[in-house]
Amino acid sequence: MSPRHARVLLVSFGAAALVDLVSLAAGFTPGHLVAKPLLMPLLAAHTVARGGPRLLVAALLCGWGGDVLLLSDADPAFLAGMASFAAGHVCYLLLFRGAVPFRPAARARGTLLAVGYAVALTATVALLTPGLPAGLRIPVAGYSLLLTAMAYGATGLGPLAAAGGALFMLSDTLIATGVADWPQLPRPDFWIMSTYAAAQFSLVSGVLGTLGARRAPRAAYGEMRSTTP
Repeated sequence: MSPRHARVLLVSFGAAALVDLVSLAAGFTPGHLVAKPLLMPLLAAHTVARGGPRLLVAALLCGWGGDVLLLSDADPAFLAGMASFAAGHVCYLLLFRGAVPFRPAARARGTLLAVGYAVALTATVALLTPGLPAGLRIPVAGYSLLLTAMAYGATGLGPLAAAGGALFMLSDTLIATGVADWPQLPRPDFWIMSTYAAAQFSLVSGVLGTLGARRAPRAAYGEMRSTTP
């Protein structure tokens, strides 16, 4: 696809996100039911048009599966949706492992980030677990571990991807506080979806930007080789 198609798909994603958020803010449920399932397919199509990696597309499609499943309030649908998002996090982790080179100079910063994310994981699980239904405590703890690992892995791709991982953690924590019957902000679904849409967009932009920056020197080197007598 051409860059123009990629831009059209990204604008369409932004329009669908805007419709979804306005619908949630206004309490217009039909708008949310129509717009939410469009978000990840549009972002995945944009990724394909940009020549993004398959694992990134797979992560987004897993997110789409979770989005659709979480439209239902039934417990089995919630567990299935969590499993779908977990599969997406596995895709992200595999992508980060393959895309991020080992940088010894970043050891100290990486250690501090790892400690920070470990503390956030421990505190979140400890605080939320007592309020969760018994059947969700172990699945939520396991999912939280995977989510935190993904967010930490995203820090290796730069600030934009790191922000995406952190926003994903925030969005899912807001969902968990609702399940645990914590006091909620007005229109809680608005805050969940706004942080979620921003998270996925930031992760996609961070991955594509990092890969593009690495392809540019290789392309320039190839051009130099091709013009060398």
